[in-house]
Amino acid sequence: MAETALATPPETKMDRGRTMSAAAEATRNLIVDPAIYADPDQLDAAFRKLRAEDPVAWCEPEGYRPFWALTKHADIMEVSRQNKLFTNGEREMLSYEDAEKGVYAQMGGPHLLKTLVQLDDPLHFKLRHLTQEWFMPQNVKKREDAIRQIAKKYVDRMEDLGGECDFQRDVALYYPLRVIMQILGVPESDEPMMLKLTQEIFGAQDEDLMRDKTLAQQQDVEKGLASINETLAEFFMYFTGITADRRAHPKDDVSTVIANGMVDGEPIGQLEAMSYYIIVAAAGHDTTSASTGGGVLGMLQNPSELKKMMDDPKAVSRTATDEAIRWTTPVKQFMRTAQEDYELRGRKILKGESLLLCYPSGNRDEDVFDDPYTFDISRSPNKLISFGHGGHMCLGMHLARLEMQAIYEELFSRLKSIELAGDPTFIKANFVGGPKSIPVRYKF
Repeated sequence: MAETALATPPETKMDRGRTMSAAAEATRNLIVDPAIYADPDQLDAAFRKLRAEDPVAWCEPEGYRPFWALTKHADIMEVSRQNKLFTNGEREMLSYEDAEKGVYAQMGGPHLLKTLVQLDDPLHFKLRHLTQEWFMPQNVKKREDAIRQIAKKYVDRMEDLGGECDFQRDVALYYPLRVIMQILGVPESDEPMMLKLTQEIFGAQDEDLMRDKTLAQQQDVEKGLASINETLAEFFMYFTGITADRRAHPKDDVSTVIANGMVDGEPIGQLEAMSYYIIVAAAGHDTTSASTGGGVLGMLQNPSELKKMMDDPKAVSRTATDEAIRWTTPVKQFMRTAQEDYELRGRKILKGESLLLCYPSGNRDEDVFDDPYTFDISRSPNKLISFGHGGHMCLGMHLARLEMQAIYEELFSRLKSIELAGDPTFIKANFVGGPKSIPVRYKF
């Protein structure tokens, strides 16, 4: 079914005369406006309204193809666990309709890349299996000493900054970047370029992070697509060189696994290989960076939780890590496409319609979490949905948890005090985002 769908450009509209509720109308701004995601209180209020009034909401925001917005934890889980019925291959995330058409014209299909995010089984499973062993708990555990050394390096750097810094920009941004680049086998000297490129992909809607700053003053889909293509071209050029090197000189790193990857007895394709490097480099950095900073911010804004952490970091670092990931929810949404008609909460979803999985809303669902708007580093159980569910559950979740535990233990075992030194800001992004700036004062 997916192959048939990919052969035809997306329809302009699928309006069958449905009446949209007031709550569904509100999702025009909630779901598609990147600025909403830079205002956590406004975002929470809007999602709360949707969960209460229209948890399976039909949305037709201007400039986008229609979709169903799912805001309840149970519904997101129900769709996520049925990977054959609800697929990724046709539409994996929110994107302007004109941009989708531009990608079709360029690629003959709906995607610029073929990462694990865009693929369905059986190819998804086969490609995921190539690196899955690297990210299993027992193998991540083998890297713990190296990760803790990197955590110490960045806490040392924070101490050297003399009592005031921007925690997000000076620490949380760089620490997970070094970890994932070490796993990929990218030299530290190339990290500034990698940081720039990953921010241009995930921060493409934020005026401070986008590649082409002129796009901040205008909505030019063609220029936006061209800007993303330029970023991807730089990635491709860099990792083409990495591939050649690892085929000639294999090393103990993930790049060697990708460069020499085989599926069904054949080397994986160039696009699949480049896409694999990019998703490991970008997703392996930005999401953990956002959650690391988001957790620290949550503690700074809740003194009782900060005290718990500083009193005994090792005792609470694991639950604090999960609460930070729930609280921040760095991946804001993914799409699925129904392969058959399906009924959800009395709404009939038709074959071919899109469903938006709203993870920040699922992580605030009152039916699942006690006091969901309270940041509680001792929260247990914590049924966070930030890593997804089913066959597309985050490949790097065990690594992310270990990274965050390591730096929280290192940082809070050494600090004597820490407080906000200004107002935090957040990235304007409706796909992947979190804190952009966390100014702090502190004493070691």
